[in-house]
Amino acid sequence: MCAPIPIVDVSPLDGAATDQAPLVTAIASAAHGLGFFQVLGHGISTDLIDRVWVQTNALFGLPMDLKQTLLRTKENPLGYYDRELTKNRRDLKEVFDFAAMDGTNRWPQTLPDFRSTLIEYFIACELLSFRLLGALCVGLGLPDTTLACHFRPVHTGFVRLNHYPIDDPVLQAARETVAPLGDMALNHHSDAGALTLLLQDDVGGLQVLADGGWIDVTPLNGALVVNVGDMMQIWSNDRYHATRHRVQPVTDRPRHSIPFFFNPAYETDVSPLVATESPRYRTVNWGEFRRARADGDYADYGHEIQITDYRV
Repeated sequence: MCAPIPIVDVSPLDGAATDQAPLVTAIASAAHGLGFFQVLGHGISTDLIDRVWVQTNALFGLPMDLKQTLLRTKENPLGYYDRELTKNRRDLKEVFDFAAMDGTNRWPQTLPDFRSTLIEYFIACELLSFRLLGALCVGLGLPDTTLACHFRPVHTGFVRLNHYPIDDPVLQAARETVAPLGDMALNHHSDAGALTLLLQDDVGGLQVLADGGWIDVTPLNGALVVNVGDMMQIWSNDRYHATRHRVQPVTDRPRHSIPFFFNPAYETDVSPLVATESPRYRTVNWGEFRRARADGDYADYGHEIQITDYRV
């Protein structure tokens, strides 16, 4: 199915427009409805995006022994991994995670332009995320700066490079020691944080759950896909929806995507903001929630934490 994903030109968020009310309405409406929308006019240059794709392909094209030198651990979730779990099922993908200023990043030493290019992209996504965050606050009837204090001067956002190959990336000799593959390249889930900005290639495969069925998020040239995360759903007291989504297995060529996860500072306590409504959630400490979700990505620890665990 082709997705009725709203398409929003967000260029007025750069402050040039005198009346941003129509744009705020469009963003809030999309977050309230499907929880997904595609944005144009986002201000991230085509040149930068092209350079990011070059570095992404170079990373995943490295020999496995070099990628293994970048391997993440349970203690340090940044770096390379090829056996991540979603809903306790192994995904058919390779990932590489990094944060902007975190000293625990694992950078590939054989790719001299990798770090500078990806940090430049991180900063561009960060700027756009703050603008979207402000618009979503206004959409709740709040000042646009209401949530910024939970992301400045420090936040826990990170970028992930995804490679969805046709075949299992785990070497044959190691497959008996890891969880079996699920039936999806990426199993259904909602994102844990506040917002996600996704750059995807033209292969397709991303699907969103809507009205009991899965609909395609068709790639749109030059666009970023934006979706609401669990913490934003709590802050909005269910006005904005962190919708479940998944990635179907590719059958003819590899797929790549690059999500930027915009997450608050670890010490942030998240609770509904709308004072005129009865809160639907108990307070959630983001650091505890994030650690529990990250542990579940790394290994099967049984129940995967969800915001429904905090419903009043």
